[in-house]
Amino acid sequence: MKIAQVAPLFEAVPPKAYGGTERVVSYLTEELVRRGHDVTLFASGDSVTRAKLVSSVPESLRLNENIIDPLAYIVAQMQDVVSAAGEFDLIHFHNDYIHFPISSLLSTPVLTTLHGRLDIADLLPLYARFRQQPLVSISNNQRRPLPFAHWVDTVYHGLPEDLYEPGPGKGDYVVFLGRICREKRPDRAIEIARRAGMPIKIAAKIDKADIVYYEKEIAPLFSQPHVTFMGEINDREKGNLLGNAQALLFPIDWPEPFGMVMIEAMACGTPVVAYPCGSVPEIVQHGETGFLVSSIDEAAKALVHIGVLSRGNVRRVFEERFSAGVMAAQYLNIYERLSTMPEHFTAISPRKRKLQWGLK
Repeated sequence: MKIAQVAPLFEAVPPKAYGGTERVVSYLTEELVRRGHDVTLFASGDSVTRAKLVSSVPESLRLNENIIDPLAYIVAQMQDVVSAAGEFDLIHFHNDYIHFPISSLLSTPVLTTLHGRLDIADLLPLYARFRQQPLVSISNNQRRPLPFAHWVDTVYHGLPEDLYEPGPGKGDYVVFLGRICREKRPDRAIEIARRAGMPIKIAAKIDKADIVYYEKEIAPLFSQPHVTFMGEINDREKGNLLGNAQALLFPIDWPEPFGMVMIEAMACGTPVVAYPCGSVPEIVQHGETGFLVSSIDEAAKALVHIGVLSRGNVRRVFEERFSAGVMAAQYLNIYERLSTMPEHFTAISPRKRKLQWGLK
């Protein structure tokens, strides 16, 4: 198939460090190329791919402090996609809803994977208006705020099987990995480790929007003797850190749409101790790949028993459910369905659109 993958421009594909959506786009793109498909990636110019790269900006927007209006580059990217739309069997968008007004008019089948949270009141009228857009969720829980949307399927994220090796878990520590922000609850992770009597290593990015939260509520906690703050780390460092950890702590306080860090830990054979918010119960199998807990005390007690879980089994579940190969196979199945059912996914005439929206 000739497939277009349209990525956000805020991070490179793959990102230099933190960046979940762009990382998934990279894994999917490279796996599709490996399987012999003709793939064009619309992404920032500093992206690295075996696909054909088309870019409207030389480097990712987050890295360029001189960019004042990022929307200008995003609009340019949309024009690049529209100009080339006729070349593809299918266009796969990964950048929320910015393309809806134009993709509604394209004759090429389109698909959108939604990577973010959807429990925002502003989104309801938007998705109601564009309810013909074929959507993929990254967990079943992610769909709950928009049950009326045109959900085609749920596809869990996947990682290349050779990205991380199973680790022995010989370290005496637990890990918090990801972002320092209120909804991720690094404060809970620090307290869980303290009550369990275990050191905790925190490898996390701090966005500008979270600096005040970090400085006022989290930085003071780093002075505790059991806490080590490592900052933002790369994949190689991440593999070593997770592979030797006793467990990953994921004590979130929000409806996480997926949570890449959970499957990164599982790829290393490392079990996950997590609060059952959002997608978590779909990813972590209680008593098999980790423990689901509802309090700090429960989490601390779970760490006492973490050794009963087989790290080999954790890795096996990752390979069966969350590899890039599994993810790509599911998407290819969707692509085939959409490309062979054009009457459901091609452009709608202005007259028909008015009737759908109740306009005269």
